[in-house]
Amino acid sequence: MTRDRFRAGKRLWSQADDRALRRTYPHAPTPVVARQLRRSVHAIYVRAGAMGLHKSAAYMASPDAYRFRRGQGVGEAFRFQPGHVPANKGLRRPGWAPGRMKQTQFKPGARSGKAAQHWLPIGSTRLMDGYVYVKVADVPNVPYTVNWLPLHILEWERVHGPMPAGHALAFRNRDRTDARLENLELITRRELMARNSVHRLPPALKQTVMLLGALNRQVRRRTRDAEHDRRST
Repeated sequence: MTRDRFRAGKRLWSQADDRALRRTYPHAPTPVVARQLRRSVHAIYVRAGAMGLHKSAAYMASPDAYRFRRGQGVGEAFRFQPGHVPANKGLRRPGWAPGRMKQTQFKPGARSGKAAQHWLPIGSTRLMDGYVYVKVADVPNVPYTVNWLPLHILEWERVHGPMPAGHALAFRNRDRTDARLENLELITRRELMARNSVHRLPPALKQTVMLLGALNRQVRRRTRDAEHDRRST
């Protein structure tokens, strides 16, 4: 095998390889062709497609094609017929565990690996997105918002009941980890948006925020233009 048959660590196709592929591919199973040419099945399919090769009609009609064609008898005898009853129907039932199967099965609620390491009991707290969350349930395979709820909302609703629709809780001292009732203020979403608006900031800070936004827009625009120029060259 000569060095010119390799490029960047890949084995190239020679004229002899192409002749062998053209001779055998239409009439033999692709895995057999791959073993003969010492290549992967994927490589055979790719090369055959590039050369416009197809399986012959005789091969497609043979059992080697593994095709299921109704009315032609190819594989039809091996299909499940309508109304077929599985051989193991009725054998599986709750508690069915022959041999040592029951000893090796996962028990309900069992945890292992990372799940066991990160598990916390109900009543535990954790910090997420700057807010304190409390674990209120232990339901598996559900979004975290089912098992974990914000502490400040729980504290407020414990005294005042469910929070009205369209409202939010604001922190008077702006510390989102301080969930004391005296630090919580019920406001509308519109009020919350107005409080978070840049126009309520001091003039110097407001100008800094606006300049930073303009700078970020320029960076994104120039990055996008540079990427477009690179692709067009």
